[in-house]
Amino acid sequence: MSLALAPLSVMPEFQRKGVGSALIRQGLHNAKDLGYSSVIDLGHADYYPRFGFKPASSWNITCPFPTPDEAFMALELLPHALDGIAGVVEYAPAFYELE
Repeated sequence: MSLALAPLSVMPEFQRKGVGSALIRQGLHNAKDLGYSSVIDLGHADYYPRFGFKPASSWNITCPFPTPDEAFMALELLPHALDGIAGVVEYAPAFYELE
């Protein structure tokens, strides 16, 4: 079972102090504890790889809307969790709602 990492934002005055990294690390830890085996992320290609994210295309996993390959990533929380997985990610309806 995979989880989508929603957009992460840290107020400018708290950026570059480890707040975002701490939130991601704790979130990934919690996701694994809850039984998720992988995480999908649409985010900054220079930021998320430090947590182990790789292009989702490595597993033939694609985004349902146009996005640069390097910005659409996946992370296995368990070894080989994405082996044999391929296709288009299906997001919950909330991901498509605009404010």
